[in-house]
Amino acid sequence: MNESGTGTVPTPVEKRLRAALAARAQSVGPADLRPLRPPTARVRPVRVHVRRAAVGLLALAAVAALVFFTMRSGPARPAEPAHPPRPTTSPPSAVPSPVHPSTAAPTPGPPGR
Repeated sequence: MNESGTGTVPTPVEKRLRAALAARAQSVGPADLRPLRPPTARVRPVRVHVRRAAVGLLALAAVAALVFFTMRSGPARPAEPAHPPRPTTSPPSAVPSPVHPSTAAPTPGPPGR
């Protein structure tokens, strides 16, 4: 079982990575670290606080505008069309065409039809 606990044999790449990380960890000493200093009173600049307040106020204004425009009293029924619809009719002809009644004449055909 390898060190990670997976139960597999470490690959050559994994062995090389572990060796490189161990060598790097051994090369860092106390002289390489920065000295300890207590934190200062002002961790964040004032600009950050002003920016957060401005973003908060803009978000609040956007929500208020959204509520205002969606809750305004509007017409209770749907809007009428821009112009009333006109019936589509063909223009009247100058001379009416005569209507002939059609009379059905029996035609001889095979019996039983």
